[in-house]
Formats: sequence, structure tokens, C-alpha cells
Amino acid sequence: MSQAIFANNHFYHTFNRGVARQPTFKTKRDYDRAIIALDYYQYEKPSLKLARALSLNKEDELKFFQGLRKQPKLAEITAYCLMPNHFHLLLKQKIKNGVSKFLSNFTNSYTRYFNTKRERVGPLFQGIFRAVRIETDQQLIHVSRYIHLNPVASLVIKEEELDTYSWSSLPEYLNPRINMISQQKDILDYFPSRIAYRKFVYDQIDYAKKLEEIKHLMLEKR
Repeated sequence: MSQAIFANNHFYHTFNRGVARQPTFKTKRDYDRAIIALDYYQYEKPSLKLARALSLNKEDELKFFQGLRKQPKLAEITAYCLMPNHFHLLLKQKIKNGVSKFLSNFTNSYTRYFNTKRERVGPLFQGIFRAVRIETDQQLIHVSRYIHLNPVASLVIKEEELDTYSWSSLPEYLNPRINMISQQKDILDYFPSRIAYRKFVYDQIDYAKKLEEIKHLMLEKR
């Protein structure tokens, strides 16, 4: 992990990849489960493991999740993107050690799911996550753009598919009616509209394909 000092109400760009760069998300079900786990483990003290919570009957599940969402958060998810063999998260820490606890809970839960489904053992992600503290407002919005452009920059999808890439928070930024797990206000407050933020993202698609040269954004190279 980087030597970032985690402080409450500060932002951190966090990253982890699969062991030996192996795939971590192989199917739609995998991505869906990861999104659910991201949402679930941002809260401070879930009284059940995610698999147990999802096995409750509908009435009990509804009551449980209503109670869960009243809890304080470890960290807020400002932006996210899941890729075939890694993930990027822009997080805002809310309580002491919140970022570390959140990422530990998320990766442990998702690894249990992934390993059980495939009769696999051992770690799925490559050691401890990496993190870079966001130090300026400009860095904050540029990192959000970098995260949202990752599927195009990595040639996972075509440019015209970016608005609807389901495993990223960009669709949530562009359409307020989408069920969301990201908290967008800290980014969108810098723009007059969601359309303006979209233009900000799309204006740099070619640049995003060259971001390997920008060390402070490229956690993979550290």
C-alpha cells in the first residue's frame, strides 16, 4: 500500500488487481455481486455477512437493509469502475480507518463468493490495495474522469458504449434515475450540469489512452 495518511473527509484513489493479473470478474453475475458488496460493506457494522443477508426471506431482507442504511458509513464511494482483472475506487473516508476497513471487507467478501463459486482456494487480489491521497480539487475531478474512462482507455469497450457501461459509476453521474451507490455531489458541484460533466469526461478520451505516462494517476506502475 502507498504511504497515504488516511484522514476523515479526505479523498483517496484506491486500486487493486487480480493475483498475477488474473481475471477477478468473469461473468455478469460476478460484476453484480461485486457491486452489491461495494454497496453493502461501505456501512460500518453489518451484523451479517453478505451471503447470509441475501439468503433472508424477502420481508426480513427488507427490514435488515432498511436498518443497515441507517448506519454510519466507513467510506463514501465517490466514483468506481470494475474491470476484468482490477478495480478503481475513489473513496471519501468517513470514520477512522474507514477506507482500509471498507476495502478489506469488500475484497474478503467478494473473494469468498468467487472462490466458493469456482471451488477455488487462496487470495484473489494482489496483496494490500494501493492508495493515493487526493490533494487538490483539480486532482479530484481529473481522477474521477480517469476512473470513468478506464474501460475505453483499456480497450474493454468502444467509446459509444461508455455511457452504459454497467460496472462504473458514470451512468449514475449521467442519469439521476439510475439506482446508485456513488455519492456524486462532491464532483458534480464543479460543473453546471450532468451534461457538462459528460463533456469533461469525453473531451479527454484520446488523452486517457496515454495516461500510462502520468505517474500520479497510474497506481499500476507504483
